[in-house]
Amino acid sequence: MDTRAVLMGLAFAFMWSSAFTSARMIVADAPPLTALALRFLISGTIGVVLARALGQSWRLTAAQWKSVLIFGLCQNALYLGLNFVAMQRVEASLAAIIASTMPLLVALLGWLFLGQRVRPLGIAGLVAGVSGVIVIMGSRFSGGVSLSGLALCGLGALALAVATLTVRSASAGGNVLMIVGLQMFVGSAILASMAIVTEPWHVHWTSRLILAFAYTTIVPGLIATWVWFRLVARIGAVRAATYHFLNPFFGVAIAALLLGERLALTDIIGVSIVATGIFLVQRSRLPTSA
Repeated sequence: MDTRAVLMGLAFAFMWSSAFTSARMIVADAPPLTALALRFLISGTIGVVLARALGQSWRLTAAQWKSVLIFGLCQNALYLGLNFVAMQRVEASLAAIIASTMPLLVALLGWLFLGQRVRPLGIAGLVAGVSGVIVIMGSRFSGGVSLSGLALCGLGALALAVATLTVRSASAGGNVLMIVGLQMFVGSAILASMAIVTEPWHVHWTSRLILAFAYTTIVPGLIATWVWFRLVARIGAVRAATYHFLNPFFGVAIAALLLGERLALTDIIGVSIVATGIFLVQRSRLPTSA
């Protein structure tokens, strides 16, 4: 067993899931796109400076530059931008659950557009994942949920799936930390231009906002992204994506603990079904020798 890879996967899952709770704290007191653009600017600067200090170069290959642009657009600008706006209207736990379906979307997109074969186990996983989401949404709709916020989260998850399909080319050839920093600059530029046009500058300064912003900038924003690239380079995108089946559990648990969000029995059942579906899909894509 690759113990280091396991620890990296667990750390990534926890950091990635915690971002929804910290984002919910941020958007309660600051305009979402402006806050996110500033976060990317700071994280990107730190990443590039550290990369240069470690001797990494920004002379990337053409494939790496393409991945930097796509990843910066799809993950940072679209996925996170849409989720930050959505979390003004939906709970962090719901946003985390929807985003956690990303591996299911990756498998579905690969099957529909890239000709990737889906084994019966993978089909069972897709069915389970959809069923779990239906269970969760059924209870949420009865309690009232923002349809617009839900749609934004869904579009964000789709954008993240597209970004994930480019990770392998981005992590090949080294300069991983430089790539992480540069793709954050792409997201910052896009979001800043949108924020200038659409958002008023009004910030309610609180200690919670400052701490949440600092945490989001450093931990999910920089460290988690770097760990993800390193994990993909170490064990491959399919095996790395298996750790996403932990995200529904972590996301719901952290939101309930820190934000006091409700946790119904149907949520627990639905999250378990979604996590099982994610695991089955990723398991079906592993080589038989695994």
